[in-house]
Amino acid sequence: MNILFKNVNIVTMNKENSIIQNGFLAVENGKISYIGEKRPLLTFEREIDGKNNVLMPGLINCHTHIPMSILRGYADDYDLQEWLFNYIFKAEAKIDNKCIELGATLSIAEMLRTGTTSITDMYFNEPIVAQVVAQTGIRGNLCNGSFCFENTYDYTKDKNYYQFLEMINKYHNFDNGRIKIDVGIHGEYTSIPEFWKFWANQAIKNDLNIHLHLSETSFEHENCKKKYGKTPTEILAENNVFKVKTNLAHCVWLEKKDIKFISEHNGSICHNPVSNLKLASGIADITSMLDSGANICLGTDGVASNNTHDLFEEIKLAAILAKGKHLNAKVIPAIEVLKMATINGAKAQNRSNLGQLIVGFEADLILIDFNNISHTPTYDIISSLVYNTIGRDVLLTMVQGKILYENGKFSTININNIQKEINDYVLPIINS
Repeated sequence: MNILFKNVNIVTMNKENSIIQNGFLAVENGKISYIGEKRPLLTFEREIDGKNNVLMPGLINCHTHIPMSILRGYADDYDLQEWLFNYIFKAEAKIDNKCIELGATLSIAEMLRTGTTSITDMYFNEPIVAQVVAQTGIRGNLCNGSFCFENTYDYTKDKNYYQFLEMINKYHNFDNGRIKIDVGIHGEYTSIPEFWKFWANQAIKNDLNIHLHLSETSFEHENCKKKYGKTPTEILAENNVFKVKTNLAHCVWLEKKDIKFISEHNGSICHNPVSNLKLASGIADITSMLDSGANICLGTDGVASNNTHDLFEEIKLAAILAKGKHLNAKVIPAIEVLKMATINGAKAQNRSNLGQLIVGFEADLILIDFNNISHTPTYDIISSLVYNTIGRDVLLTMVQGKILYENGKFSTININNIQKEINDYVLPIINS
């Protein structure tokens, strides 16, 4: 469908950070075909009156575990080690493929409702997640969160390897690149060097990104140094992990030498401020990381440690945490945080045609209500997006030119059925 947005304030996120007041944006064949102050001389199948609201690029959530929405609130108020090993791993041992499918669908609905159009997801049995992503229309980079707790690694006995091959063959570059497959390494502390090297070589062979957790807690970081005499970044680098683009989640306890290395080796650091605070993991010093030239993006982590997928929460918190940490209100201005959720996220996903509203780019965009109480008055649109916008202000979410959410309705998800099945099917399993 060819669609024209009119009477909208367009936040382009282009190099000039241009904002077009009362403008027009046209979508044709899944791409942005026109942006300007004058109406294009074309006929459209649908025209959407923006009513002076704000149109901006869809948000990019660069670290998720979307099936974990079924564990929202399951184990709150624990630090990461106790939360993960005493509660979450035990609960996840109970869930089946249907639970994964329902959890993934619920998370995607929440993300579409709150303005996220693309995700970088890691979980086990990820082919099920890939199927849900394909059906619901959201964009995604997907990988299995692979572990190895043994002393040696034999990929021929690892179901993750065969699921990886399945996803490469069936879903990599699916639907004109809407889905891409990454290599997943859960983390240094849940696997061994032989494992890292094998999966790094798979990424090199297939020209794929690597997605992993890195230096999330002091416990993890310091244990690695005791075990190997090196930081997690250093020991992973010795095993080829940084020979491809990497998306590194958390990075709370990186040392200066780690930050310098990552910035010089095409790594993206995914800041997850809500999850890191909730699990008492610490506060990542993203100001120093930005100063080093590192690409910083944003993630929500799994809902079990957040407890929402509202990326606007991460945007605001990322800005104000940095100011508080450095006692300097001028660090990381609003536009830089907004870039983390758009342009920088696209770079982390290795997508060059995303994160900006530019002619020829993918039509992944959101329409935000600026006529409500919390946006009255508005002196600066960018500041308002960062400091007083929440996900529930989103009126419409479009991915690849298709409207997936609009004014309370989903076009690809029966949300009432999903909620009922989670209550009727999933909860008895988790509570058993």
